[in-house]
Amino acid sequence: MSDTTRVALVTGASGGIGRAVAHRLAADGMAVGVHYAGNRTAADETVAAIGRSGGRAVAVTGDVADETAMSEAFDQVEKAFGGIDVVVHTAGVMQLGPVAEFDLDTFDRMSRTNIRGTFVVAQQAARRVRDGGAVVTFSTSVTRLAFPAYAAYAATKGAVEAMTMVLAREMRGRDITVNAVAPGPTATPLFLEGKDRAAVDRLAAQPPLERLGRPEDIAETVAFLAGPGRWVNGQVLFANGGIA
Repeated sequence: MSDTTRVALVTGASGGIGRAVAHRLAADGMAVGVHYAGNRTAADETVAAIGRSGGRAVAVTGDVADETAMSEAFDQVEKAFGGIDVVVHTAGVMQLGPVAEFDLDTFDRMSRTNIRGTFVVAQQAARRVRDGGAVVTFSTSVTRLAFPAYAAYAATKGAVEAMTMVLAREMRGRDITVNAVAPGPTATPLFLEGKDRAAVDRLAAQPPLERLGRPEDIAETVAFLAGPGRWVNGQVLFANGGIA
């Protein structure tokens, strides 16, 4: 592999938005670390698909909130490809419910993955990403849209936005951009789970573009931030089709 090949690590890349991001970055010529938490089969399928398209990829695993596991995942990507230039942290969980009834143990579990997990991955990225690289975290448009039942989830993503903005400033002097992508309703298993057709149709009608987002739409946004979007830094980029 050429020394000029850029290397990306994508967390949560065994499915949904993460898988689309892994494929998109591979199409841009990057070698990709395909991180998964539990679904090794899906991760291996993603690696194989990238390989069939002429790209290079390796599957790595680990609980994103476990600093030892994620350090090992970063080690494996560096060993396979010689370094890391881009980290995209898509991994996350979503549980919904009204504030008055929300189970606090569920809140703690979601916070561990979404807040601590983002911090752990961001910490490794701050230590490992080569100068001139990019870090992309994931928030949600619900931090602004304030849909009922999303308070706990939106709270965890508000924390993600805060740490992303601070990290962008801490990377001064290294030519590393740090941004968050905030998708709107996107047709992934995570989003569609538990919603009936009427609810999905209502959400799809909200954007002026009159459809749900696709994982590929979000992957295009990530590819911009990971590649040519060098003057976008310390921002939350809303990718939601124009929902106010």
